[in-house]
Amino acid sequence: VCKRPLLKVKLVLVLCSVKTRTLFLPEENSEFWRSQARKTLQAALDRKLNTNVARNILFFLGDGMGLTTLTAARILKGQLENQPGEETVMTMDTFPNVGLAKTYSVDFQVADSAATATAYLCGVKTNLNIVGVNAAGRNGVCRTQKGNEVTSILKWAKDAGKSVGIVTTTRVQHATPAGSYAHSASRTWYCDADMPESAKRDGCTDISFQLINNTDIDVIIGGGRKYMTPTGTKDPEYPTDFFSNGERKDGRDLIKEWQNLKTGKVAHYVWNKADFDAVDPETTDYLMALFEPGDLRYEEERDPSMDPSIVETTEKAIRILQKNPKGFFLLVEGGRIDQAHHAGRASMALHEAVAFDRAIAKGLELTEEHETLTVVMADHSQPLTFNGFPFRGNSILGKSPLWAGDMLPYTTLMYGNGPGHKIVNGTRPDIQSKDYIQQAAVPVDTTTHSGEDVAVLARGPMAHLFQGVNEQNYIAHAMGYAACVGADLRHCEGQTAPPLVHTTLKYNKNGAGAVSASAALLGSLLSGLLAITILM
Repeated sequence: VCKRPLLKVKLVLVLCSVKTRTLFLPEENSEFWRSQARKTLQAALDRKLNTNVARNILFFLGDGMGLTTLTAARILKGQLENQPGEETVMTMDTFPNVGLAKTYSVDFQVADSAATATAYLCGVKTNLNIVGVNAAGRNGVCRTQKGNEVTSILKWAKDAGKSVGIVTTTRVQHATPAGSYAHSASRTWYCDADMPESAKRDGCTDISFQLINNTDIDVIIGGGRKYMTPTGTKDPEYPTDFFSNGERKDGRDLIKEWQNLKTGKVAHYVWNKADFDAVDPETTDYLMALFEPGDLRYEEERDPSMDPSIVETTEKAIRILQKNPKGFFLLVEGGRIDQAHHAGRASMALHEAVAFDRAIAKGLELTEEHETLTVVMADHSQPLTFNGFPFRGNSILGKSPLWAGDMLPYTTLMYGNGPGHKIVNGTRPDIQSKDYIQQAAVPVDTTTHSGEDVAVLARGPMAHLFQGVNEQNYIAHAMGYAACVGADLRHCEGQTAPPLVHTTLKYNKNGAGAVSASAALLGSLLSGLLAITILM
């Protein structure tokens, strides 16, 4: 890695260039690239379509894991292994079928995790901040939720007799996992304390309540303990921390209620790694593991004696679910990739993405490609840029060898907006701190999302369906078709002709017809305001 220039920039460029070239002498030979290309071409020619019915679906969702994050994480993974990094192959890089998904929501060019989760899990695009409800719903308006609920592929799989599970590094009530089981006019209604009284009077329920009552989920792993217990309930891990206490105003202990619902089954609730490790997948029917009051810790800050890694939680979930002879559906979310980006902490985001890739590798290790459809994608991107002409092998978290016009260095990773925007006396700060937050062009407390297409990678039965540029809601339909779950069962019936579909547009008192143009406009404006203030 080339160090900060001390003399003229041109001299440093020459010295660094010489040093870099000595590392990659084989690549100066044309045959190096021709041989590599021949092997890749032959692998593509030898590839056969897998048209089996998918017994299992492994769905890995990297929250905020846009293409720039993928590229930078690939380089970091290699550099953590003492390699230059650029030529590293991530596990997800080996997936033979690649496409793009368009992420916009019905009302915004740049979507949030709730609208996108509803698209790729339920097969229907919706509005910002709404989860499990179609676009006739309005953000925060309970009455527009009724009659407009949409079900997810997790529900379709459960109805087909499969076992189902969710694994996340966020709270299990967060937007992505909630998209698999909840119907809520607001993604922030984590527990009843988060809901307005009007919504309760209109009959809406909080997301935690729906977690244990909507769908019989076999495995639930993540964080979010405080949304499950009554106000003032001391947290078992942080009993002196007021902000970790239970938050429910209705006095319900949903953890105990979940345990009561599983009477007669082998059901375990755990909150620490020791108890988690003691769970025997071979004898366990149900598992709820909530390791933090809110979101889990970042991988780089995780206490391995208290909290398992995403690799360990993914393995436990698969081993429990795969006992079902009819197969399983498992959603695994690397949720803190996005949250690290929101904080402008590119290093944390990339380490989260590397850990996520290791979880994908574990998933492939535990399943068989001929019967398991594995899909990897992001819900949306983040405004991360990769720039500055760094030399090969330059630290992905380091500085460009070039200085800017203000004669100060800059990192090769920066943000379009975020908390890293700092101008003091008309000058950018120098780069010194190990806790450095990447610079951002526009000052905001937390980065927004970005609206470009995201990658979709697939392998296994019918993985060739995940090619081209598609609307994000297509993903749920393609997964359902491959596994013969949901409404389209043609694959297991040996049919390919399009099904006859009769579409009827109707107005109802709770749906789109009941919402005036002015109310719809107001709802969109409220969504916009909330998008500024809500962590997505």
